[in-house]
Amino acid sequence: MGGNKKKSIGSSDKTVQLGPGGAEIKLTAEDKKKAPKPQQKQKLAVMVEEPIGMKAIQNMRSITTQTLARNIGVKISVANAFIRSLEQKGVVKSVGGYSGHRVYQIVKH
Repeated sequence: MGGNKKKSIGSSDKTVQLGPGGAEIKLTAEDKKKAPKPQQKQKLAVMVEEPIGMKAIQNMRSITTQTLARNIGVKISVANAFIRSLEQKGVVKSVGGYSGHRVYQIVKH
């Protein structure tokens, strides 16, 4: 009764590799376990330079992290950190938004 199931064509192709001279080499379970481990991602510190960021937000009527990130070409988290630093300096202020989607405006002196 029962027995081993027939492997599908796709899975049987994955277990066969061609060695030197075109000879087929079948991978065993031990060979699959010894596969090289993926390298860890490098942590990159990306910062928005203030002159570039200020130039980008000068022409915006309402500033959001999403539009700033799109205009400068950085990730949203980087743009959000830049806007928060400007808010602490008093350059921009929060005028609306909800649930983390804040809308900012330049403070006029």
